[in-house]
Amino acid sequence: MIKVLTYLTVYIFSILVTIAQIKTEEITIHNMAIQLPGTLSYSQENTPLIIWVHGSGQIDRNGNQPAQNVKANYIQQFRDAINKENIAFFSYDKRTANPNNKNFLKDTQVLDFAYDAEEVVNYFKKDKRFSEIILIGHSQGSLVAMLASEKVDTYISIAGAGETVDQTIIKQVTAQSIEFGEIAKAHFKELKETGTVENVNPNLISIFAKPNQAFWSSWISLDPVEEIKKLQIPVLILNGDKDLQVQIEDANNLKAAKPTAELVIIKNMNHVLKNIQKDEDNLTSYFSSEFAISEALIRTVVSFVKK
Repeated sequence: MIKVLTYLTVYIFSILVTIAQIKTEEITIHNMAIQLPGTLSYSQENTPLIIWVHGSGQIDRNGNQPAQNVKANYIQQFRDAINKENIAFFSYDKRTANPNNKNFLKDTQVLDFAYDAEEVVNYFKKDKRFSEIILIGHSQGSLVAMLASEKVDTYISIAGAGETVDQTIIKQVTAQSIEFGEIAKAHFKELKETGTVENVNPNLISIFAKPNQAFWSSWISLDPVEEIKKLQIPVLILNGDKDLQVQIEDANNLKAAKPTAELVIIKNMNHVLKNIQKDEDNLTSYFSSEFAISEALIRTVVSFVKK
């Protein structure tokens, strides 16, 4: 009994020491008037630093979108898991998630997200506490991180599109209605050629509303297949086989464009990086932090970063 109690005491003490070793700093980085508040967490210096670039929407540093009731908390879960592996981590509130930026968002384009990420990279390039910088782009952030990777050491794409966004949207609309898919295709063609869509089909107004058109125009001009070819650093491409938003085909397209990249398909991982055993839990996991992050994802990232 004494030996058991001694073991438990040592075990609990070691856990407390591990927790105590994680240091956190609240840092706000500026891209001119844009404020990008974020959290840096690390256990010790002279370790790799991962910077996270988020997907579309009003995503905060933890992977949540309160306005849409998205509470997956997947970035925070990733942070906690990666810090335990002695890898530093920084994530920030996307410019669209910070109310302080609301007066500066009217003309935001996809390249602006890349400029934000570049400012974050520039900030940490001056911080000598970390041995290297790894940029992870998730979903839309996969493309954004490609565009912002000039000064980093490693690039990782998670659930990144392998085609232009108009092709993705057309596929999604077509899956619901072949007729509306054809209309969406025509709208995007007009947008590419003229920069605007004059007569938007009422059934597609949520996509092609006038205030959205400049943003779509900026996004469809960027092809991730072409951008990934430009990277001259180690590249890891990841996708989950339970992802409802980005298909394995997208990851294969990126790999084909960048043959030197490492490609890993994570079994049972969905778009918000959760381990999904039951299909009915896939969408539910977007709205709850109770679903665990994919351990296979963490193992794969850690192995790639540390090799």
